[in-house]
Amino acid sequence: MSEPLLSLRHVTKRFPGVLANDRVDFDAFGAEVHALLGENGAGKSTLMKLAYGYYPMDQGEIWMDGAQVQIHSPADARRFGMGMVFQGFTLIPAFSVAENIALYLTALPAIPDARAIAEEIDAQGRRFGLVVSPQRVAGTLAAGEQQKVEILKLLMAGARVLIFDEPTSVLPPHEIQHLFEVFARLKEAGFAIIFITHKLREVLECADRITVMRRGTVTGTIAGAGATEDLLLQMMFGGAVAEEHAARPPVAADQQAPVLSLENASSGGFGLRLKDIDLELQAGEIVGVAGVSGNGQRELGDLVLGLLPCVSGRKKLFGADATHWGVARVRQAGVAFVPENPIYMAVAPGMTLAENFAVASPRSYQTAGGLGIDWGRVRTDMSSAYRALALEPPDANMRAGTLSGGNLQRFSLARELGRSPRVVVAVYPTRGLESRTTAHAQGLLLSARAAGAAVLLISQDLNEVFSLSDRIVVLRSGRFVGEARPDQTTPLEVGRLMTGGD
Repeated sequence: MSEPLLSLRHVTKRFPGVLANDRVDFDAFGAEVHALLGENGAGKSTLMKLAYGYYPMDQGEIWMDGAQVQIHSPADARRFGMGMVFQGFTLIPAFSVAENIALYLTALPAIPDARAIAEEIDAQGRRFGLVVSPQRVAGTLAAGEQQKVEILKLLMAGARVLIFDEPTSVLPPHEIQHLFEVFARLKEAGFAIIFITHKLREVLECADRITVMRRGTVTGTIAGAGATEDLLLQMMFGGAVAEEHAARPPVAADQQAPVLSLENASSGGFGLRLKDIDLELQAGEIVGVAGVSGNGQRELGDLVLGLLPCVSGRKKLFGADATHWGVARVRQAGVAFVPENPIYMAVAPGMTLAENFAVASPRSYQTAGGLGIDWGRVRTDMSSAYRALALEPPDANMRAGTLSGGNLQRFSLARELGRSPRVVVAVYPTRGLESRTTAHAQGLLLSARAAGAAVLLISQDLNEVFSLSDRIVVLRSGRFVGEARPDQTTPLEVGRLMTGGD
């Protein structure tokens, strides 16, 4: 091979509680499609955002054409010939295609030649299969057409290294195939193409080389010609679950009716819609939901909680038809919610912990016909909730926004589990927590199970799903595609279902 156009050496990046990239090396050569493969949270998008100057590196080097360079911003990256197409497009809807592209270019005269820009758009579009009218208003374009404009912006700005972050996630099948044809034309012209994805079949179809990441590190780089689905799955998930599945008394499925059931349920609302979901939770069991991010996990939690409408099928809670219950009624019936990010989803940062505790069950503390709050009882219940979970209660007068992420999650767990819920919906409850807090949070979910609660655990961490769950269901594209007990399957089999295998 010739010298790589882009080289990353010993790249390291830490976020609070997370080592996102750990001394990663990566090369991208001209005239190749280099796929960067891994499940969500593996560190692949972070690595490329570091290369593009979107995030500052904690440690590492960037080399372009054999020379070390300093990239502190996307503007620096563009000057060195790098471009990135993000999952969320950056076009201004009210502007035309030509106007959007002109805004991205830096070498234009004070009065741009609109005709010359339009002609260049047409020429590049015909050459690489990216034909789109320069006069079209960006807001009228379909997702595939907007993506073409994003690529044209990079080409006309002189980029030679093209980074695509999950580019197929917004495209229908026929446009995915067209994108791969665009990749082939760009490769013939000598561009280095970095294709970030978690989809095995797409990688096998178009990649010349494949680098696999897991938990912030590179597990290997192989030639696309020698890759197989089984080999890539082993690199993505092999050894991901190191803990033994905890020995716990099994749930007797016939001893009682399920406390929660979804019967051929489909969701409405915006975003991805769930389709024909069948699920039952028994008291005293944890059901883990595995899946790549964006396949309906949050929608499943929202459907159970009543945040999303059930447009067909039925939802039942504790034997009652809860298909059309709102959030307040669902929570009053005994359903608790533990979110991934409590500062945005579980607390009001400017309010005290006592106030946030009371807000979760306001009717329980109302006095004077709803005109007052029994703050003494609020503080007593908050202290009792913490001590019941073997946690030291914090100062009830502290503002929630002053707590660390781990302490906020402890507050969220204490408040929700302190209500002795019958169902717990936990959505990525340990994301971003350090190991000690993670272990404690997981222990609290197991304690809720032991107390008879049914726990719906939605997590991207297969280790967590396998070690905590009594059953595992796999969610892909808004549908359940598999179910098994942890001791009767493997991370490879679950990973295959998550990433589109059979």
